[in-house]
Amino acid sequence: TEAIGLYNLGQSCCLNSLLQVFLMNIHFTGILRRITVPSSPAQRRNSVPYQMLLLLEKMQCGKCKAVGPTDLACCLSVHRVKLFVQHDAAQLFLTLWNLLKKQMKKPELVEELCDLYTICIQEHLACQKCSSEIKTNSTMLTLPLPVLDANSHRLKTLEECVQYFFHPEELTGQNMCFCQQCEGKTTFVQSMKLVHLPQTLTLHLKRFCFERSSHTHKLSHCLSFPQELDFNEVLTEDQCQADDNEKATWQYELFAVVAHSGSTSFGHYCAYIRSLTECKWYCFNDSEVCQVSWDDVKCTYGHSSLYWRETAYLLMYMKKHPQ
Repeated sequence: TEAIGLYNLGQSCCLNSLLQVFLMNIHFTGILRRITVPSSPAQRRNSVPYQMLLLLEKMQCGKCKAVGPTDLACCLSVHRVKLFVQHDAAQLFLTLWNLLKKQMKKPELVEELCDLYTICIQEHLACQKCSSEIKTNSTMLTLPLPVLDANSHRLKTLEECVQYFFHPEELTGQNMCFCQQCEGKTTFVQSMKLVHLPQTLTLHLKRFCFERSSHTHKLSHCLSFPQELDFNEVLTEDQCQADDNEKATWQYELFAVVAHSGSTSFGHYCAYIRSLTECKWYCFNDSEVCQVSWDDVKCTYGHSSLYWRETAYLLMYMKKHPQ
């Protein structure tokens, strides 16, 4: 009864895939079930959390192989989420999450939602002339991982992408920053340090490359990702700003893959999700749902000469040993 599909309303494959990722996450649905039900019919129609809860209950009736997310889609259109257009999964994921966060009235649920998904990073900017340093804490919903290095060489594994994201970068030439102590532009070294990782970690493989000509193309080369990921083994001590208790929870297991097939101008999304209750992998392709193997999931690694094939775009990992 868990693996229920969603009918495509017209270019809604991206929305469908993300909804499946949300609703198959029992930590998220545990929050969703405790929302305050809006009092008036109009408020209920326009509440994204409430409409998502209704869709979850509709899916869990188990009376049909797929249901239509029509009411939720209409609700999203009220909040300026366009229907019948192609969406970018990373952008739509952020939009949905922000709407959920904004419309959950209970502060404790908002806090739980943030704890469930939010990554904490500390940015360091160090002047190379006077050694002054600026530290800035920030939060993000997804970790945006480049799939090419600065020389446009292909990164071949997820671990390489993570290491490259946290690798220090020298800001020279046009990228120099103004230093207040030096009273002028100087060379800085920019580095990211990991502070906190959430229960559900979302990694965004930046497969869509924007060129100066405003043309966008898809990077489809093979990039492998593991079923289990330990950030303590991937990052160095210098790339972390966390205590031992925090680091002890940085062991993850793959939960979902949102995959894109086709080109930048014409494409399709589907989701591979591991059921947290059954520990089985399923492929959610709009109304069609089927059980798959890990070898099927690995087919989303990518292939340079087969760019129209399914290629992993968003990876969701779940903590193995949360605090």
